[in-house]
Amino acid sequence: MYLFLAFLAVPIIEIALFIQVGGVIGLWPTLAIVIFTAVLGSWLMRSQGRLAMGQLRNSFQRLDDPTEPLAHGAMILVAGVLLLTPGFFTDTMGFALLIPPVRRAVFRYLRARVTVAQFEMGGATMYRAGPAPRDPFGQGGEVIDGDFSELDPETGSGNRPPSGWVEGPNRRQG
Repeated sequence: MYLFLAFLAVPIIEIALFIQVGGVIGLWPTLAIVIFTAVLGSWLMRSQGRLAMGQLRNSFQRLDDPTEPLAHGAMILVAGVLLLTPGFFTDTMGFALLIPPVRRAVFRYLRARVTVAQFEMGGATMYRAGPAPRDPFGQGGEVIDGDFSELDPETGSGNRPPSGWVEGPNRRQG
């Protein structure tokens, strides 16, 4: 519902702002401002994007949590989309997202509302957004999915013939 309201409200706000600004300064200055903000925004997005990529590389090299640099990169991408969309409201929102303190505030706001579960596997720390998976059997233990086959205790083989890669009584002599 919020997304629907945003898609409905943003064009209405943009049209109203175009009418107001165009009525005060005229058509051509209004169009010049829209084109200028798109060019300036794409330049700022490119420079801020390079900084964010550098921070992401540094966090990978230091083996730090890459969540914040990734979030900053995503917000810079959203800012670029907003700046390339013609309009004063979207330009204002896009320029706001290009300001690092604003991005940090948005990141803190989102971090407080998103649950991130951490787990380690083979020495590497993994992160997963959202609630932790639940045990489907309600046992409270760890669920391990796997396949099995029964082996004949005498021959050491199951229901299929030996592969030739194992030693034992059924190994072919070459």
